[in-house]
Amino acid sequence: GANSLVILDSCFSGAGGSRTLIAKGTRPLVLAQAVQVPANVVVLSAASGTQISGLYDEKQHGLLTYHLLRGLQGEAAGKGKAIKLDALYGYLKPRVIRQARIDNREQEPQLTPAKLSGAWADEDLAVLR
Repeated sequence: GANSLVILDSCFSGAGGSRTLIAKGTRPLVLAQAVQVPANVVVLSAASGTQISGLYDEKQHGLLTYHLLRGLQGEAAGKGKAIKLDALYGYLKPRVIRQARIDNREQEPQLTPAKLSGAWADEDLAVLR
């Protein structure tokens, strides 16, 4: 069947009132590891393990989403203005980790499977005009 890319950057503001256990600006993540991912599906998730995904407050986006968009706008482009999924992940992962640490927390995006093959490794995710 067709290949699918799933990108998970959860969307929870922490504004749940006195009963919320999550600090404002953090976002819980449904773990992709909890389900069997079919071979034709690749999952890019905002955080790993028990980490939570966070906001990039000054940019008004989730931390993963902000760097994903920057990468797709050309910062992750290689020769010929092509963007491959592994290059996009290689671009955004250290930036998300660095900004999360500035915000005093740990957040490491995950790509599942970690080693891309077939069309995911060979074909361009996007080509800039």
